[in-house]
Amino acid sequence: MRVKGGIQTKKRHKKYMKLAKGFTGGRRVLYRSAREGVEKGLCYAYRDRKARKREMRALWIARISAAAKGLGTSYSVLMDLFKKAGVTLNRKMLSNIAAQDPEAFSSLVEQAKAGAA
Repeated sequence: MRVKGGIQTKKRHKKYMKLAKGFTGGRRVLYRSAREGVEKGLCYAYRDRKARKREMRALWIARISAAAKGLGTSYSVLMDLFKKAGVTLNRKMLSNIAAQDPEAFSSLVEQAKAGAA
């Protein structure tokens, strides 16, 4: 008696169809299209988890730079001042402070200028 692979095949198909939930058209209903869409989506998800980190750092730098320009200095000069003054806040925290509490950010800049001098 031969062994047929129906149970394993159904299990494999169900796994992909579950991951394809939310897709539209044939990609949700047809196994081959669903598998292709799921595999491509997983590749994008892996790639973009890395890209998101780069994009967020660029956003933080842009926010700090804009706040620094408002205070009459540039981003690179400001970061150098922070480094010399021993301010150890990372870019994420600096950008949050710059966006949500400009007075605190300006006092940080003044403190860095005084500490670096």
